[in-house]
Amino acid sequence: MSGGDSGRSGTEHIEASRAPLLDHLIELRTRLIKSMIGFVLAFCVTFYFAEDIYRFLTQPLADALAGEPGRRLIFTALQETFFTYIKVALFGALCLAFPIIAGQLWMFVAPGLYKDERMAFLPFLAATPVLFLLGASLVFYFIMPVATEFFLSFEAPGGDGALPIQLEAKVNEYLSLVMTLIFAFGLAFQLPVALMLMGRAGLVSSATLAKQRKYAIVGAFAAAAILTPPDPISQIGLGVPIILLYEISIIGVRLIERKRAAKAASGTDGKTA
Repeated sequence: MSGGDSGRSGTEHIEASRAPLLDHLIELRTRLIKSMIGFVLAFCVTFYFAEDIYRFLTQPLADALAGEPGRRLIFTALQETFFTYIKVALFGALCLAFPIIAGQLWMFVAPGLYKDERMAFLPFLAATPVLFLLGASLVFYFIMPVATEFFLSFEAPGGDGALPIQLEAKVNEYLSLVMTLIFAFGLAFQLPVALMLMGRAGLVSSATLAKQRKYAIVGAFAAAAILTPPDPISQIGLGVPIILLYEISIIGVRLIERKRAAKAASGTDGKTA
């Protein structure tokens, strides 16, 4: 074969391998565009209801201050409330558009998986929003009411020459606190999904997870200290569920290992396209 033929062969091979890559990039762009359109449409809806959503998020504080006339939320910058509603709308749009975004991601990834891999991955994809919702619900219906009562206990009536200490919560600061807690708990509740996927891929084993339990406990409370405000209620409220989810993950990985061993013993690998 001459040098010219060799050069043409190499060029043709590069061109042939370039086409599938371009197809994947075009497919990725299409999925991203559809995800962005879904997010923008969701934002339009949530911005219309931003005031109602914010009112819902402030309900734990409103319940704690019920029966005390004159209580209020304040803003100290002219644009503060407007941008707070923007943040509320973005937060709501992300939650509302998640099924669309996850669906587009799944349609991009699924063709490259075997049939049994697709069937194994789907439950984890479905569990992600459910676990996030569980974490957010724990924040809203338990952590926030308890934390609100705890923080309000530091108010003082004053008297005898001392000035009273009373909460004047700012609109954006309250939203930042609630969103931080919701995202922290929602992400922490994804621990079983992450560990069980790693177990499915053979990156971790149930024996290793059980052996590292004491380090996981320390890491859980360290993560809680970083992700939540510096109060014991929020930190304990996040640290304890992380430990429980870690234990659930060990059980889940153990079940995956047993299923894999049974499949290997039967001599089937399930790698069906």
